[in-house]
Amino acid sequence: MINKVILLGNVGQDPEIRTLESGVKSARIRLATTERIFNRQTNETTEHTEWHSVTLWRGLADVVDKYVRKGSQLYIEGRIRYRDWEKDGVKHYGVDIIADDMKLLGRRQEGAAPQMSQPMAGGYQQPQQPQYQQPQYQQPQQPQYQPSVPMPAAPAMPQDDAEDLPF
Repeated sequence: MINKVILLGNVGQDPEIRTLESGVKSARIRLATTERIFNRQTNETTEHTEWHSVTLWRGLADVVDKYVRKGSQLYIEGRIRYRDWEKDGVKHYGVDIIADDMKLLGRRQEGAAPQMSQPMAGGYQQPQQPQYQQPQYQQPQQPQYQPSVPMPAAPAMPQDDAEDLPF
């Protein structure tokens, strides 16, 4: 069975960081993903934003604690976890994403994570910042073929004589 979620969005508020009695760190973030929908009848684009609760553990929580703030753009891979609880006699339901992998996206900000080439605990590895350059396009040049030996002339095609035709 497969339970996999991929999210790309922006953090809506500073992360909540907690440390359990055992010393294990957890982080909870609210991640917004926005879908743009084009209506052909009205020629208008509308946006629909979903908010996701994402929980990160151990090494991922350490990275979130150090480098993630409100507005950070993140790529998250994880699993859906449904939960329910009762408060004041009313049953509540919630959906969480348990992150297995996270990548920091967007521009580097002051105090942002340094480039890392080795994975950290929890499977986190920061991606290398892409180097965007304006593509350089050149008109392809026609190859200039200059044979070293002159090509023999093609033999002349025989002209058909009307009397030699089989029909």
